[in-house]
Amino acid sequence: MTDSSLPQLRFLCFGAGAIGTYLGGSLVLAGHSVVFFERPEPAQLLREKGLTIWQGEKASRVPSPQVVDHIDDVLTHGPYDVAILAVKAYDTLALAESLHPYRVALPPVICFQNGVENEVVIAEHLGSDKVIAGTITTAVGRRGPGEIVVERLRGVGIANEHILAPTLVAVMDRAGLRARMYDQAAAMKWSKMLTNLLGNASSAILDMPPSQIFAHPGLFRMEMLMLQEAIRVMQAQDIPVIDLPETPVRALAWSANHLPLFLSRLLLGRVLASGRGDKMPSFHIDFHAGRGKSEVDYLNGAVVRFGRRLGIPTPVNSLLTETLLALTAGKIPPDRFAHKPDQLLKLLP
Repeated sequence: MTDSSLPQLRFLCFGAGAIGTYLGGSLVLAGHSVVFFERPEPAQLLREKGLTIWQGEKASRVPSPQVVDHIDDVLTHGPYDVAILAVKAYDTLALAESLHPYRVALPPVICFQNGVENEVVIAEHLGSDKVIAGTITTAVGRRGPGEIVVERLRGVGIANEHILAPTLVAVMDRAGLRARMYDQAAAMKWSKMLTNLLGNASSAILDMPPSQIFAHPGLFRMEMLMLQEAIRVMQAQDIPVIDLPETPVRALAWSANHLPLFLSRLLLGRVLASGRGDKMPSFHIDFHAGRGKSEVDYLNGAVVRFGRRLGIPTPVNSLLTETLLALTAGKIPPDRFAHKPDQLLKLLP
């Protein structure tokens, strides 16, 4: 498909956080129509402030984004060619339930969230023909409402399991999102989840940046054990580990499974620390912002659930899931493990 033949599409974007602003804003800047659906308070802020995408020293502005805060208003702006789902995984079910009465009027939905179960939820409420699996490896930070910074441009992936997939890849690539097509949705989503697991739950529990997690011998061992459990669950489902845009996931998985621990820490620890560095990951941000919710149950927890069905032990993922959920629910004091790695490590099976 040549650039001259690319259609101008109408997008509906559920969520205007960091990922929604980046994807939707980039598509607006490329000439497409995008309507953002947000909660009333952030929606009003976005209408007043507009959207800003920073890449290096360059700021690209969308001064007057179309933002609505009620489903009826969403429908009046339609019809749409495709929707983008960019909400947290813990908000997927509630959103899907609210959209169920309008499923006939809604377009196919690209699920860009982390985790491997969002597509199932959307299919149950909107229909399997309305689901497109997607992923994003570009690192995006949020400076404030409607203002994000592209920290590391890598790309997005779209599964080639829907008739719209080739067009969407071409359109998103033209919009500067570096889109790539993948033949297996499960391989794409599970491989992305492997990268999301590293240094995420442990950072939130211990209140330590990933660089310190990977530098600590005991914590690094725990991270590798966690990763090995997830890989075994993938293997039991015949899901291959694949590389994602600018993200060598296969090398990560091979190193975790085959290198001696001291050597993987020497080689892999540096790479992971440079990739994550001192930036706190999403689990930490949610927990320490007091949101009362955590995506840990949709990542580490998903490994546990699939492992249980398949008869594969996942004790490390279980420990991290249960501990962070207990902290989030206030069942454990927030400083119980803060900066105390030995307190967490002694709970490992």
